[in-house]
Amino acid sequence: MRDGDRVELWSRGRQRFDHRFPHVVTALAGLPLDSVTLDGEIVALEGDQTSFSLLQRPGSTAEPVYFVFDVLHLRGEDTRALPQAERTSLLRRVLEETPGLRRVDTLTGDPAQLLARACELGWEGVIAKRAGAPYRSGRSHDWLKLKCTASQELVIVGWTDPHGARTHLGALLVGYYEGDRLRYAGKVGTGFDTATLADLHARLRKPARESPPVGDPVRIRGAHWVEPRLVAAVAFTEWTGDGRLRHPSYQGLRPDKDPRTVVRERPVSA
Repeated sequence: MRDGDRVELWSRGRQRFDHRFPHVVTALAGLPLDSVTLDGEIVALEGDQTSFSLLQRPGSTAEPVYFVFDVLHLRGEDTRALPQAERTSLLRRVLEETPGLRRVDTLTGDPAQLLARACELGWEGVIAKRAGAPYRSGRSHDWLKLKCTASQELVIVGWTDPHGARTHLGALLVGYYEGDRLRYAGKVGTGFDTATLADLHARLRKPARESPPVGDPVRIRGAHWVEPRLVAAVAFTEWTGDGRLRHPSYQGLRPDKDPRTVVRERPVSA
C-alpha cells in the first residue's frame, strides 16, 4: 500500500513485512503514484525462475522482487468492483516496472495448454481468473491455482534426530487441521541446507511438548514434539491413501500463515 510518503507491506495474515523487504518498499516509494493499493507476491529469483525457498533461506543475499497482479485502490478510488479484465488493463497503464517491482503478464488460451507450457518453462504453475469477476479476498471459485507440482502449507508438529552426516535435525513432522483436529501428514526430510537446518532447530527447541499435538496415533522413535505454531511450505508428488505425503520437500516457512487455517487442499471439481 502506498499513501503519500507512507508505504506498508501486509501479508494475508495481516502481518507487517516492511522491515523484511526494504528493497520492495523503496521500489513502491518510487512509483509516480501518491495513492495505490496493490496485490501480489514477493519472491526471489534464481536466474529467470522464482524461488520461494531462496527467499526464506537464512543468510540469503537474493534481492526480493514484488510481482504485482492486481490493483485494489488507485488515487483514492476503490477499484475492487471492476471486472478482472478492467483492473488488469488499469494496472498495465499505471504500473512502471523497476528492479524490485514487476507486473505479472496475462495469458489467454486453453488452460491445459497454458499449464503444460508453464511446467515446461519451470514455472510453479499458473493462476486462472474469471475475466468478468470483481476482486474478492480469500479463496473463491472466480480464481484457481493450477500447479505444476503439488504443494501446500502444513503445520510443523515435531522433528526427528539427525543421522549420518546430517546435523541439527533429521526431518520435520507435519500436519493439517480437519475441523478442530490436527491430523498427521508425515515426515519432510529433504529440501534443507545446513543454514536452514540450524535455523529450524533453533526455532523448534523452545515450544517443546511431551506428547504429540496431532489426534492420530503416531509412533516415531526419537520424535521431538512441539506446539503447532510454525507453518512450512512443502512440495510433494501426491497424497497416499492413508493421508500421508509422498516424496515431500521443504520449501520454506510461512510466518504470515495462521496454523489454524491450514487444511488439506483438495482439487476443485469442474
